[in-house]
Amino acid sequence: MNLIAHLTCFVAVAEELHFGRAAQRLGMAQPQLSQRLKRLEGELGVRLVDRSSRHVGLTDPGRRLLDEAREILARVQRVYGLTERSPDTGTLRAGVPGELGAGTVAALIGAFRERRPDTVLDLRSLGTTAQVEQLADGSLDVGIVRHPVETHGLVVGPVAAEPLGVLLPASSPWAGTAGVHLSDLAGSELAVFPRGEAPEAYDRLLADCARHGYQPAAVHDSPNPEFTLGLVLAGRAVALTPYAEPPPGLTWCPLLGRPLLTRLSCAWRRGTDEAGPVGDFADAVADVLRERAAAAPREAAVRPRLVVRPASAFLA
Repeated sequence: MNLIAHLTCFVAVAEELHFGRAAQRLGMAQPQLSQRLKRLEGELGVRLVDRSSRHVGLTDPGRRLLDEAREILARVQRVYGLTERSPDTGTLRAGVPGELGAGTVAALIGAFRERRPDTVLDLRSLGTTAQVEQLADGSLDVGIVRHPVETHGLVVGPVAAEPLGVLLPASSPWAGTAGVHLSDLAGSELAVFPRGEAPEAYDRLLADCARHGYQPAAVHDSPNPEFTLGLVLAGRAVALTPYAEPPPGLTWCPLLGRPLLTRLSCAWRRGTDEAGPVGDFADAVADVLRERAAAAPREAAVRPRLVVRPASAFLA
């Protein structure tokens, strides 16, 4: 059990005395918050919160724990503060979405190393939901999150909006064409990241597909790029991805009209020194995503172009 994460949830509920407000404060789903609190109660063997449909209150053990929990979390934040005051050394814990791709991850590591050669980059493959939780409880310093996403209590960097294309078997009739319409994919199955990793982004993607005439015959949850490639190579599904050099046996085609965008940005805890490693990581991410967009095939009728906008443009 991640004790710090569970104590963070307990303190939020104790201070708000409302599960909905506490979940919003932490940037997480209410059922997930409830589950964490129940796990903490199970671990301690006591009930900390009295719940009813109209009232949330602390039990006697909950009231006794509250001050101690606040002190523990304050001590943890002081430890993090010590490392933030030495920005040129130490470790930066960064979350990246699993579908980012091997080439992009390698480029990101290199770009950050150029900026911060003395800082160890601890990369963790995490979905957006897990990143937001770990940023809130302090077990992560910075993350690359998918939009739309609830980021209460976090600072969000500029959002990079990158067009999606379609990954297909090389034997596909669209291989080598200038592009395809989403409606051309009607009847094809789709491989996509699991909904739990980024629920809002998942729902937006499928809604946009339907609006443009593509309702997948089936949707396969794909937890990593290798599984996605396997499904596409086997002819079981197509995948909607930003441009990346496809491996043998696959082809990538742009979607005509640029109907779909993937929106990524860095996010970090409010109060973090943005002139330190976190800011350099955010700059490295922006540079790598620009280079990825620029590498898209020039012969495509609609060449993918990275558009970087302030986060507020996507969070309204």
